[in-house]
Amino acid sequence: MIGVSEQHRLRHRIGKKSITILKKDGEPLANANVSVTQKKHDFLFGCAEFSSMAYANGELDSEKAKISKSVFDKFFQLFNFTTLPFYWETFEPNEMQIEENRLKRTAEWFKSNDCMVKGHPLCWHSIFPSGMSELTNKQMLSVLQKRIEHLVGEFTGIIDIWDVINEPVIMPAFTKNDNGLTKLCREIGRINMIRETFTAAGKANSCATLMTNDYFVINDLVKANIDSYEILIESCLEAGIGINAIGIQSHMYQGFWGLELTKEILERFGRFGLPLHFTECTIISGHLIPSELMDLNDYVVSNWPSTPDGEEKQAKEAALFYKALFEEHSVESITWWEFVDGNWLGAPSGFITKDNRVKPIYNEMYKLIKQDWWTGSNVYQTDDYGRIHISGFYGDYEISYKFKSGNLALQKGNANMEERVVLC
Repeated sequence: MIGVSEQHRLRHRIGKKSITILKKDGEPLANANVSVTQKKHDFLFGCAEFSSMAYANGELDSEKAKISKSVFDKFFQLFNFTTLPFYWETFEPNEMQIEENRLKRTAEWFKSNDCMVKGHPLCWHSIFPSGMSELTNKQMLSVLQKRIEHLVGEFTGIIDIWDVINEPVIMPAFTKNDNGLTKLCREIGRINMIRETFTAAGKANSCATLMTNDYFVINDLVKANIDSYEILIESCLEAGIGINAIGIQSHMYQGFWGLELTKEILERFGRFGLPLHFTECTIISGHLIPSELMDLNDYVVSNWPSTPDGEEKQAKEAALFYKALFEEHSVESITWWEFVDGNWLGAPSGFITKDNRVKPIYNEMYKLIKQDWWTGSNVYQTDDYGRIHISGFYGDYEISYKFKSGNLALQKGNANMEERVVLC
C-alpha cells in the first residue's frame, strides 16, 4: 500500500464516487456489505509484442506454443496495452492481405485478453518497400495516403490508436537509403508531411487517437533531437494539425536518463497540454552501448548477456523512471519495448530472459502496477438508500454482493459523479 505522501503525489490518478446499488427489481440494496474490486487500470501500462503474432495465429509447434503461453500468462498479469507492427516493407509487394489478416487476428486476441492495441507506424522512412523508390513525389503522397486510409479504416474498432508518423525530425535528412518517404518529406517539409498523414488517418477514423513519435539521442557527448522535436510539435499545433498525443521514445541503451533530465523532458513537452505517451522504453540489464555511437543500430555484437548486477540496476532504474512518469499529470501511457530479451539489437532489455527466467524488473513492476498503484478489493456497507462512497485508482471495477455483480468505471471524466449500479 502507498503512504499518505505518495497518495498526495498521485491524487490525479485517484477518484471518488458515490454509488447507489439497486437490486434487480429497482429497490436499493440497503444496509448490506458489498465488495468493490478493481479489475483494470485506466492508465495504459504497455509493452510492444511483435513476437506474439506467430502464437496468436497458431503458427507454433506444441512445444514452442507451451513456452509462449507461459510468457503471455506473465505478460497479461502486468499489461493492459500493447503495440503491434505495421512496418510498410512487410506488407509489400505481395503480402498485404496475409499480413493484414495476421495482424487482425493478433489484435483481436489481445483485445480478448482485455488488452488495448496500438498500431505502429503508418509512416516511417526507415523500413520502406524498395520497389517504391522510383515513384514521383506526387505518386508517393497518393500511395501513402491510400495506405493510411486503408489500414486505419480496416482496423477501426480493433485498433483505434496509432503512431501516425514515426521519427519525423530526421525524416528529410535520412541518408541510409534514399527512399520515397525521405524524398517526399524533403520536398514538402516536415509540417506538411505530418499534416498529410494525420489528415488521411483522421479521414478514415475520426475517433482515433493519432500520435507523433520521435526519439532523443542522450549520451555523454550530446543531447540531440529534443529541441527539434519540441519546435516541430509547436509548429504543427500552430498550423492546426490535429495531434491527439505526443509520443516520446526513451531507449536508454547508453545509460539511464536520470530523474533531472526526465523531469525536464516532461516539462518541455507537457506544456503543450496534450497527453504524453512514453512509447518505446528500454533500460538494459547488461553492458551499455558506447556513448560515442549516435545510431544505436550501428552497435552489433554476437552476444549481449544479462548480468546479475545489471538486472538489479535495471529494476531499480525502471522503478525510478515509472514513478516519475506516473506522478506526472500529462502522462497517459508507458510502453516497454520488448518483454523478452534479445529482439531488437539482441539486447538484454526485457522483463524475461531468453530461457524464460523472470528478471527482477518484472517483480519490481508488478509491485508498482498491481500492488502500490492498485486499489484491490474492499468491502463497503451500503446505507439505508443503498449508497456507498468509494475511492480508488482510475480504472474498471466490479461490485459484488453474494452471487450478484455489476460493473462500473472510475474515470477522470465521471469521478465525483453519482452513479447507479444494478446487480445482475
